Amino acid sequence: MSLIDIEEFERSSNPVDHIEQVALANDWSFERSGDDEITVSVKGNWCDYHVSFSWLDEFEALHLACAFDLKVPEPRRTEVCRLLALVNERMWMGHFDLWNQEGVVMYRHSLLLAGDAVPNESQIEGMLSHALAHCEQHYQAFQFVVWAGKNASEALDSSLFETVGEA
Repeated sequence: MSLIDIEEFERSSNPVDHIEQVALANDWSFERSGDDEITVSVKGNWCDYHVSFSWLDEFEALHLACAFDLKVPEPRRTEVCRLLALVNERMWMGHFDLWNQEGVVMYRHSLLLAGDAVPNESQIEGMLSHALAHCEQHYQAFQFVVWAGKNASEALDSSLFETVGEA
C-alpha cells in the first residue's frame, strides 16, 4: 500500500479526552483549552511545570510539551542551544527545545496513535513521568547557563553530579 492510498477516517474518540480522565483520576490540576488541548500543572522539586498535551489530527499524534519556568535572555541563547545539543544526544525519547519566540526551554515528545489507537493510562502517565524526570534532571543545568554564566559542558557536568548518602 502506498501512502497515497490511505483513506481518511473519522476517529472514534479524542485522545485528549483520555488524558482528562487520567487527570481527574489522579486529582491533577488541569485546564482544557479546547477539544484538542489540555494543560496539566505539576509541582516539581525545582519549579512548577505546565505540561500541555495536544492532539495533532493530521499526524495522528499526541504531542506533549513541558515548559520550564525559565526565560532565556538573548545573550545566553547560544550557550543554551549548545546545552540543548549536549542534553539531547543523551536522550532516547523526546527532546529539549528552545521556543525562540518566547525564549523558553521546553521538553517535547509525541506518541503516534495511527489507526484509531487510543492512549491508555500507563502510556499517558509514562509520557508525563518521563518528561518530568528529564526536566527535573536538567533544570539546574539550564539555570547554571542562564544565571551563573557557565558554559554548556560545565553546566551539564555540574547538574549530573550525583551524591551518595545524606548529610
